Amino acid sequence: MATTLATPGVYSNEINGFPNSVVPVATAVPAFIGYTPQAEYQGQSYYNMAVKISSFAEFQAIFMLPNPPAPADLAKQYSPQYYLIEQKTTPTRGDYLALNGQCYSVLPDPNTIYYLYNSIRLFYQNGGGDAYIVAVGSYGRASGKPLTDPTVNVTNSNVLLADLQRGLALLTEESEPTIYICPEATLLSLNDNTTLMESMLLQADTMQTAVCIFDVIGGANPDPVLYTNDIQNFRNSTGSVGLNYGISYYPFIGTTILQSGDIDFTNLFGGDIKQLEPFVNPASAPNPTAAQILAMIQTPPANPLTNSQLQAALLVASPVYGQIINHVLASANILPPSGAMAGVYTVNDQQAGVWNSPANTSIVGAVSLPIRLSDSDQENLNIDAVSGKSINAIRFFNGQGILIWGARTLDGNSQDWRYIAVRRTMTFLEQSIKLAAQAYVFSPNDANTWAALKSMISSFLTGVWKEGGLQGASPSDAFNVSVGLGSTMTADDLLSGYIRITVMVAVVRPAEFMVISFEQQQATSG
Repeated sequence: MATTLATPGVYSNEINGFPNSVVPVATAVPAFIGYTPQAEYQGQSYYNMAVKISSFAEFQAIFMLPNPPAPADLAKQYSPQYYLIEQKTTPTRGDYLALNGQCYSVLPDPNTIYYLYNSIRLFYQNGGGDAYIVAVGSYGRASGKPLTDPTVNVTNSNVLLADLQRGLALLTEESEPTIYICPEATLLSLNDNTTLMESMLLQADTMQTAVCIFDVIGGANPDPVLYTNDIQNFRNSTGSVGLNYGISYYPFIGTTILQSGDIDFTNLFGGDIKQLEPFVNPASAPNPTAAQILAMIQTPPANPLTNSQLQAALLVASPVYGQIINHVLASANILPPSGAMAGVYTVNDQQAGVWNSPANTSIVGAVSLPIRLSDSDQENLNIDAVSGKSINAIRFFNGQGILIWGARTLDGNSQDWRYIAVRRTMTFLEQSIKLAAQAYVFSPNDANTWAALKSMISSFLTGVWKEGGLQGASPSDAFNVSVGLGSTMTADDLLSGYIRITVMVAVVRPAEFMVISFEQQQATSG
């Protein structure tokens, strides 16, 4: 309304009835860093950009090749290659197949193994929503040589530390992601994996907006006894900075992401049908039908069948071929759990709140584990007396299936930050209040502004308390907000333009250990 009234009449003056409020920030927005077959949409490249998506269909449209791909793109299409490698003795690790009295390990060409695509599928299968994708490059060429030792971890020479670090650095410009995930980090060498994890923790500690979910090298194919070496290597590889922003899960999980239609003869022996023939049409037991199908694959007729038709025919003609495909599927479906955990976090936050621990729940699509941990096995994962770095176990329980059985950060020795729920709740509160307080930048540094800030923050925290995010019988027990001259500020702060706000909260912690006491009582008369 005009300050000087010169014309007679009636004037109205609108007064705000409600003060500013704190808008809760999103708590489960993962950022995936890794390799994709392409990163292009409507003629624009999306490599080395943080691209926000809201569905798997969006991911496919931008980062996957057309289905079916154009002939020129066939070499770039995601196509893991597996080989049957004869072993002198029965392998104690990894998947193997017994054929004609011989044992064959199912081993990949390591340069054809990538995890990002299937991790995104796991994320959405487990209830994921918004996510950021940072594609750092396309798939590299196959080496044409498989692993020969089933005890060796897969290392893809096409996955480069410099690429992944460049993608990580791009996220410094994005404040919305709350989880950093790099599924292909386990395909690096141990030293490069160490550098990447330390970089992720340092960036998370600096930005204070996201946690990092790590996978453990060796978790895909653990030794039944010496798997503890992989655990120790992981603990030695995470450094000492930002541990309260790090979360790890072990082991990998056997999934149902890849179905029978996703793997065929083009994924075997680098597409060399001649190497497949001795298994489906051996000289000792000829299979003319299988031989005819293989000939059609090698020399297509005038009206060739599609790969899916040839695959179906070969499965019918050769039971051995069906066994080979099933074993390859089982190996290809063993994936790092980080992508699935991001989806679990999303559902957890939607249904129970970020202050609830994402544990004692199942993983959709997880059907097996490469190693079954016992209570005594988990003791060494959950609490480590030397490093204090906790690793969350994924375990199988009779009658319950596969459950996430841990809720700790890597900072297991810290009384303040040992629990995932506490770390993520504090990040949620800090960032929500920080963004809301920006509305008061350049406001007068006086009692009115202090009162408005205190009222706004107190109202927000009261809402969190009512939802169960803070403990206490009343709001005064759950939190305290202080701001003003003489309590949080000095005269020098006023002259320097500072408003200092102190917020104390009683965060809910998980009931990790439940102790039930039993005592016998003597029978009494009456």
